[in-house]
Amino acid sequence: MKPGDPSQNDADLELMQRISVDDQAAISELYDRFGPLVYRLAHQAMPTRADAEDAVQEIFVRLWRTAGRYDPKRAALVTWVMLLSRRILVDRLRRSQARVKTSGMSDSMPVEAPSEEAGTRIETDERFAGLMKRIEELPELQRIVVVRSYLGGQTLRQIGKDLNKPIGTIKSALSRALVRLRERSPGEELAA
Repeated sequence: MKPGDPSQNDADLELMQRISVDDQAAISELYDRFGPLVYRLAHQAMPTRADAEDAVQEIFVRLWRTAGRYDPKRAALVTWVMLLSRRILVDRLRRSQARVKTSGMSDSMPVEAPSEEAGTRIETDERFAGLMKRIEELPELQRIVVVRSYLGGQTLRQIGKDLNKPIGTIKSALSRALVRLRERSPGEELAA
């Protein structure tokens, strides 16, 4: 694994260690850094705004509770936050679907065997984790552009403005990143 900037990894580890001992400033820093990204994911996945807000709260509580387990050698902090967020969102959607299905069943209806859908979900989770690992291995600018555009929902203009880079540089970085990701995973494409 070719992690990003070692000083960023050290800073991320230090942040998570501070969170693990209930440092309120560190918790606020984590929320300020990842709150918009996590909310955007939750808002896209959940059926209502209230559900999205509840999911965001659950995600940050879980980040706080598991902060001591964070290891920058295994994943960049953004990847760890994204994977944990995705896992919680999927679990919440599964629970809500299970409640809908069981509340609509009568006692006389037979219970069906689990579908092949569960195996497909596991495979999808594994592919997502593999994709996130490949994104981590990209050069810094390419990684930032991919994460912010595809996972963060930012426009290329917003990214260029935030990074103080010309739009052409941002477009080139995204293009090179997508070529690299496709080379490493034939047949798989980065979902928009």
